[in-house]
Amino acid sequence: MRQFAISDIHGHLDTFKALLRQLAFSKRDELFLLGDFIDRGPNSKGVIDYVKALQAKGRRVHCLRGNHEQMCVEAPNNRDYWRMWLQHGGKETCASFASQDYTVPEKYLSWMKELPLHLETEGYLFVHAGIDTRKSDPLADQDSLLWARNWTDKMDHDWLDGRIIVHGHTPTPVEDIQLSVHAVDHLPVINVDAGCFAKKRSGMGYLCALELGSHALTFQKNVG
Repeated sequence: MRQFAISDIHGHLDTFKALLRQLAFSKRDELFLLGDFIDRGPNSKGVIDYVKALQAKGRRVHCLRGNHEQMCVEAPNNRDYWRMWLQHGGKETCASFASQDYTVPEKYLSWMKELPLHLETEGYLFVHAGIDTRKSDPLADQDSLLWARNWTDKMDHDWLDGRIIVHGHTPTPVEDIQLSVHAVDHLPVINVDAGCFAKKRSGMGYLCALELGSHALTFQKNVG
């Protein structure tokens, strides 16, 4: 069995499918998706539908909530979140649902609300954004799990107890992701967000998969 981690698909269904084809992802494999399924790209609805279809077929696909899902579920009841969400990709998400009033169907909101904020497998801890190990209960700190940036210099290695943190959220050039894998014995953190939506940024515009057993990286250029 192979295990893969992917993050920040951001509505790019064709790119996600192309990456899974590269991996030859099969029913024997396990997939951890670290949030931000929606916003920015052209087919947020399609990404969610495809993930749910994989799960319905019995594929071992585990999902986290990202900050973009959080904005989406908060938007109907919070005007500040609503504005922020629309400014950061929510309009594209609504378009994928053919929504004229900037709303997302309740069954999709319910799916997002039920997503956990962290997952764990042997030797690995998965979060969307980051973790503040200075807190008394780091895994209960929703703000850090969904939004944190520039947090690794504050990390308590003793708390990690040998685990490697795998996350997304912060778009990172391919070369820096590759370097982080080689430095994992020194800094046990791997960011797998290669900025799929950010095609104009140097070294970005890719969806990245990390194979946990070998730490092999697979990159798929954004194809839509």
